[in-house]
Amino acid sequence: MKAFFKGFAYAGRGLAMLFRERNFRFHLCAAGFVSWFAARFYELSRSEWAILLLTFGAVMGLEAVNTALEYLADRVTTEHDGLIRRSKDCAAGAVLIASIFAVGVGAALFWDLECFADIAEYFTSELWRIFVFAAAVAGSCALVFLPFKSKNNNLKL
Repeated sequence: MKAFFKGFAYAGRGLAMLFRERNFRFHLCAAGFVSWFAARFYELSRSEWAILLLTFGAVMGLEAVNTALEYLADRVTTEHDGLIRRSKDCAAGAVLIASIFAVGVGAALFWDLECFADIAEYFTSELWRIFVFAAAVAGSCALVFLPFKSKNNNLKL
């Protein structure tokens, strides 16, 4: 039973390591903004929310697998190796495929010109909203693009 719960600790450590990865932070911020817009401006059914959450999970899960493969490959060798390069490229390609299909899911769920007009009205009717939104975007950009620093860069295995 103890080993079972230790598995959660290992998974938590893996999630902490993922937050150090720029692409994972980007996907997390994108999922947050999409979720907010979906909750605020759209009346999604439970099925549509399930599809949206599965899409988020697929993209972020593949990003986690891609990161794990990169860590492992870098442990094997830091020298140029054609097979390792191809493995890393394929893993990155898997994330790209999921991301492209996530855009398709988003278009299918959210493409509604009337709703776009409602969104524009929401932000232009009270200007403070656009400033709050701009601050949220700026904060997300800082989270994604500024270097991530932690006290312990050498995480124990």
